[in-house]
Amino acid sequence: MAFECYKCGKPLSETFKIMVSRSDTCPHCRADLRCCKMCQFYDPKSYNECRESQADRIVEKEKANFCDYYKFGSGGNDAEKQRQDALAKAAALFKK
Repeated sequence: MAFECYKCGKPLSETFKIMVSRSDTCPHCRADLRCCKMCQFYDPKSYNECRESQADRIVEKEKANFCDYYKFGSGGNDAEKQRQDALAKAAALFKK
């Protein structure tokens, strides 16, 4: 799975899957990568916008942070893409 920056949408290097430091930024737009919006647990529809129930509340979702539960991902984009794919597949079933 290719990861994209939450801010500019451009693809990110595979090396970020291994480890993301607090100072890492997107090489294209310089957005912080170790932030809530780039975490697998980020979900704008969840309480505190995070699916990890034990994580501390972080107000600034686009700023680098020290969350112990951070896992590099494409944040809420994964869930939205999966939902749109499922809807497209369902719609394809009913086409003539």
